[in-house]
Amino acid sequence: MNLQSPHECASDRSIPAYRPRRLRQSRALRRLVAETRLSVEQLVLPLFVRPGRKLRRAIEAMPGVFQLSPDELLREASRVYELGVPAVLLFGIPDRKDEKASGACARNGIVQQTVRLLKKEVPDLLVITDVCLCEYMSHGHCGIVQRTDPSRAF
Repeated sequence: MNLQSPHECASDRSIPAYRPRRLRQSRALRRLVAETRLSVEQLVLPLFVRPGRKLRRAIEAMPGVFQLSPDELLREASRVYELGVPAVLLFGIPDRKDEKASGACARNGIVQQTVRLLKKEVPDLLVITDVCLCEYMSHGHCGIVQRTDPSRAF
């Protein structure tokens, strides 16, 4: 194979045959030329909150992840905030579900209570809330399902 230049590749002209390893020789050079940087200030910790006190229930499908009562969630959120994580994402797990997702918009819903607690105790923590209704719906769909007249369907 006879290549014309160090950047030419015989099988695919868009992929360079020459990759400058000198840019990967040291940690300082790798940091200097890195395209993507991730730092703790960019992280958001997902947390699952359910009613109760001193509750820490393991989620089998996600090892190391727990459903937490608001008091336990406050402890966890405070701990990670002190470590530099600026934000949490709350997923609510209500005691009761219905066809209107009432718990999602209830003044004293589990997420609403937890947001107030977090903002009182850790005011600079960014609190993001999940707005999907599936966890609040008795049927598990993400939105309100209504039966309609089939003749009006489009």
